[in-house]
Amino acid sequence: MKVDVSQEAVPLFAALGSKTRVAIIQLLAEKPANVKEMAATLHLSNPVVAKHVDVLENAGLIKTERIPGKAGLQKRCTLIVESLEVAFPKKAIVPYGTYHSSLPIGQYTNFKVTPPCGLVSTTHIIGEFDGPKFFMDPERFSASLIWFTSGYVEYTIMNPLKDGQHLKIVDISMELGSEFPGGNNNWPSDLTFFLNGTSLGQWTSPGDFIDKRGKYNPDWYSSGVNQYGTQVNLRITDMGCWINGHATSYNTFAKLRLLTAPLWTFRVAAPKDADHAGGCTLYGKGFGNYDQNIEFNFSYTPAP
Repeated sequence: MKVDVSQEAVPLFAALGSKTRVAIIQLLAEKPANVKEMAATLHLSNPVVAKHVDVLENAGLIKTERIPGKAGLQKRCTLIVESLEVAFPKKAIVPYGTYHSSLPIGQYTNFKVTPPCGLVSTTHIIGEFDGPKFFMDPERFSASLIWFTSGYVEYTIMNPLKDGQHLKIVDISMELGSEFPGGNNNWPSDLTFFLNGTSLGQWTSPGDFIDKRGKYNPDWYSSGVNQYGTQVNLRITDMGCWINGHATSYNTFAKLRLLTAPLWTFRVAAPKDADHAGGCTLYGKGFGNYDQNIEFNFSYTPAP
């Protein structure tokens, strides 16, 4: 039997709210019995047991039938329910509000990189290749492709939540690859992500892909170097972080300081001492296969 928690089900729940009626159910689970037999077993009078039987029958838990007996007609009782499933009302789902921020890959606020490294926009090379100092070139804000052999780039993002709004999910999406001079499809690289200085986990890029031209690469960009990456999606909740669907850490919002800090830092790192120290390439809007910046989505429940 399946029953919803509702006003209509009150007689059923009331029927189960008696030790005597539960004892009757236990007796009938063994075999059908009449009122007199159960009264004798329970050391109760026939009228008392008969009243309890009426309650159980009205609740749909047992059935009764009159059959001939030695002293006339007897009320034989049979249990007709083997199990009971109670369905509670579903919680009302409060719709999430969302904020979205699209952060160009050149808008980092901190970095430390080693060559080979470089930056390009959708129209030209920024500075010179393999010169880390050019990562501070004012034109870096227009960069749509960045690569380095080891180190990191770090971004500062605004906490968009207003008073009374409660953070539920942070989603971060970007296109990433390894870094190998000239490209190498089989060149794994362990990349680590940090939010407010705390590791979110590691993802291993399979290679610095060069087998085919990136879908959104500008015409002037050479086909003989890195072409596209893999879309990497991080989901951060109050229970941890998942990278492309795989759990990588179990930090709470409080540990990540997401609930109080007005500004957050997000770092993409290619550690030189990683098991697979294979560098990093970030593809921004206008390069690679996804035509996107670093995309942030913040889901929250609104203030009442």
